[in-house]
Amino acid sequence: MNILEFAREKIKLERWQWVGVMMLLIVFAGFFGWLYEFIFYYFDGGTGEFYMQGGNFLPWINIYAIGAALIVLACWKIREYPWAVFLLSMVIAGIVEFVGGWLVYTIGNGTRYWDYNTEILNFGNIEGFVCLRSVLIFGFSAMFLMYVVLPAAIYLSRKLSKKAFLTLAISLFTIVMVDEVYNLLASKFFDWPDAMDFYRSIGWKYLE
Repeated sequence: MNILEFAREKIKLERWQWVGVMMLLIVFAGFFGWLYEFIFYYFDGGTGEFYMQGGNFLPWINIYAIGAALIVLACWKIREYPWAVFLLSMVIAGIVEFVGGWLVYTIGNGTRYWDYNTEILNFGNIEGFVCLRSVLIFGFSAMFLMYVVLPAAIYLSRKLSKKAFLTLAISLFTIVMVDEVYNLLASKFFDWPDAMDFYRSIGWKYLE
């Protein structure tokens, strides 16, 4: 299925297929976001070093998964118009970034998980929470998500048996969610070592 065929096809999926597809997209998007930041901050850090990203044991960052899920849901019915998908994805990504960054900053008394004030290529920067470079990259990434990753996930849902497809999707999703929930709760509610503690203990660096 090429991009045009996918965009124009009236796709009908069973509910179990949609559940599995969304689970796979969430897993992929979180990994994609981690990889993007891992590469970007090699250059942005200015030290010629790679830095660990995110707060999980696995290479996965939750805000990218949230953005991807919202983009797929919002853009599904307009996928025939790539330009509209691109523009709407930029808007969604910008809102997710700004709201997410602002909430963490407000609730966490000045905590920032990212700060575009201090980064390269930060034109269009709004209070360090969102900038034009970030939403442009997320817009192009959304095109890859909608016209390459999503069709591939749908293809798997059709190609594999229901049991095999759901086993794959649920297994990957569960592994990621267990990691995510553990690290959200470990240091805040229990005196348990989280992923950042572990990686720092073995000499991996985070970009502060």
